[in-house]
Amino acid sequence: AEAYGSVNANVAVAVTGGGSGTGISALINGTVDIANSSREMRESEIEAAQARGFDPVEHIVGYDALAVFLHPDNPIDAFTFGQLASIYGEGGASESWADLGVTVPGCSSGEIVRVSRQNNSGTYVYFQETVLGEDPYKLGSRDMHGSKDVVDLVENTPCAIGYSGLAYATDHVKMPCVSAEEGSSCISPTMETAVDRSYPISRPLFMYTAGEPEGAAKEYLDWILSDEGQCILVEKGYAPVRGDLACPMLADG
Repeated sequence: AEAYGSVNANVAVAVTGGGSGTGISALINGTVDIANSSREMRESEIEAAQARGFDPVEHIVGYDALAVFLHPDNPIDAFTFGQLASIYGEGGASESWADLGVTVPGCSSGEIVRVSRQNNSGTYVYFQETVLGEDPYKLGSRDMHGSKDVVDLVENTPCAIGYSGLAYATDHVKMPCVSAEEGSSCISPTMETAVDRSYPISRPLFMYTAGEPEGAAKEYLDWILSDEGQCILVEKGYAPVRGDLACPMLADG
């Protein structure tokens, strides 16, 4: 949105945070032209939009790997969905790092500090559906309003574990590989594994419009899907919708 000002100075794109659910609700209520979302619209949301007289149109604009973050001193290098569910799921038994067979330097209590997102976040919903399945989250996690907040807390808390988009990763957190089940390949979250969907917690990134976009909204979406727009996604750590881009950062490796 910031870069688009140099493309079309006559159009101001205002962006407001709050999570996927907040954006989708705003689209249904007619207060925004585009809703950014990291999850698909629910059937109930589509029905609510139709009751307001329009069919939402889904646009996939990129891909993201939902990474698991640990403090750099944590010795764990790999997780299965089962282990993550034992940490985050209501029926899970893992409450201390000793339950997973490790001791974390600097974590004197040994307790697993679970860092999550607030429940109107698409990231929160996607992690639950993909990793926890039918199991709801345990109570007692530290629920952050933004992905950057998740990374910041994990970076400064040796006992912590968190999850969020790969684009928010820093050199000060560790990202273990993840396997969907015991014995399957353990895949690290990268731009490449997000595009080919081999990373088991990868997801498309959506923009929704109230019907087929027109005018300035269509021009903005078309630009996002152009080489210029897609290269900005790549620069920020997301994966593009196609693999034939000629971005400077891709050429540099």
